Amino acid sequence: MGVAIGSAVPAGWLKTVSANLAQQENAGQENAGQGSAGGPQDRVLVVIQLSGGNDGLNTVVPYRDERYRKARPELGISESEVIKLDDALGLHPAMRPVEHLLESQRWSIVQGVGYPSPNRSHFESMDIWHTCHSKKDRANSGWLGRWVADQKSADLSDSLAVHLGAETLPLACQERGVQVPSLASLEQMRLRSKVAATMSSESSPQNTNGGLLDFVSTSTQAAVQVSQRLENVLASPDSSGDFPGSGLGEKLRVVSRLILAGVRTRVYYVSLDGFDTHANQPQAHAGLLRQWSEALGAFTKRMQAAGQQDRVLVVTFSEFGRRVAENASHGTDHGAAAPMFLAGPKLPKLLHGAPPDLGNLDDGDLKFEIDFRSVYASVLESWLGTSSLKSLDGDYRSTGMGLGLFS
Repeated sequence: MGVAIGSAVPAGWLKTVSANLAQQENAGQENAGQGSAGGPQDRVLVVIQLSGGNDGLNTVVPYRDERYRKARPELGISESEVIKLDDALGLHPAMRPVEHLLESQRWSIVQGVGYPSPNRSHFESMDIWHTCHSKKDRANSGWLGRWVADQKSADLSDSLAVHLGAETLPLACQERGVQVPSLASLEQMRLRSKVAATMSSESSPQNTNGGLLDFVSTSTQAAVQVSQRLENVLASPDSSGDFPGSGLGEKLRVVSRLILAGVRTRVYYVSLDGFDTHANQPQAHAGLLRQWSEALGAFTKRMQAAGQQDRVLVVTFSEFGRRVAENASHGTDHGAAAPMFLAGPKLPKLLHGAPPDLGNLDDGDLKFEIDFRSVYASVLESWLGTSSLKSLDGDYRSTGMGLGLFS
């Protein structure tokens, strides 16, 4: 792994990560078994984005609804296969790695999540989830980027938010003047370092861009140094928990090590792509759900072993669900409402919102019942203990707090 930078290099974060990972990686583990949740200012949020439009109806399955069976004669999952949640709903059988969360009341599902006038474009819908705005009034900033910008009095020796992945910094984490680092591939950073060094060497005192080029070169070199340090630390034996070797598993392994190293980052953002299952869905969707579940299961077990499970919340979402009826290619097309998932701390309810109503569709799609921004509001206000008004560019508290996600 290496460090790439979304906008500019937050030097304090780079120095702190280097020092913390070198000297304090085991500090969090010394408190294993204490299970202290701390106050809201000590809590951590991990966001998992399932890119491509996860099929919520085959993730949380209405296994006894005949309308489900009729709409999906080939793709429907039978009652004998599901992990039963109650007498009507069950999880996809590939999600057995999270059964321990169900048994310990550390798993919660928010059903029927979406927004008015749903957009079925991947890019537009994801941008709506990231910015909390429709296209006509959208700014180039995201809800988490605005949240970071609003934390004026916070201790900024560590970055408040970090993105892990080789993809572009998500719009959700962007805001003017906000520096959110990305952990990406070391080779990318080494290449950027060479380019920056070349640019700097070609600049001259007379070049008006010299200062900027020097900054790019210096900051990129600093990032590479931390990348190398991170690589060395992360290559050491990791005996505090077993993670799958998948892409998401490796990302969550790094998140866990940063948390246990004492880094004071409060929000981590990761993605898992591939959920656009238009054809031959059964095997592909099962594999994706298994990868998500295995990585999430390993991460939560590691937090529990370190006594950190009550201060780390994982929220999973996708830009939309799929249509109710299967298509002719043994897949499903772009839909609308879908479930969100919470995991980690003790959660008071397993299910929030009404089960999918397959008898009351909107042009073949499930109707949304809960605005995703109300879930964000509840997470920001009740979990992170901060105002949601600027982050969401609006007031969604009345609905969000009424969800009772945490009490």
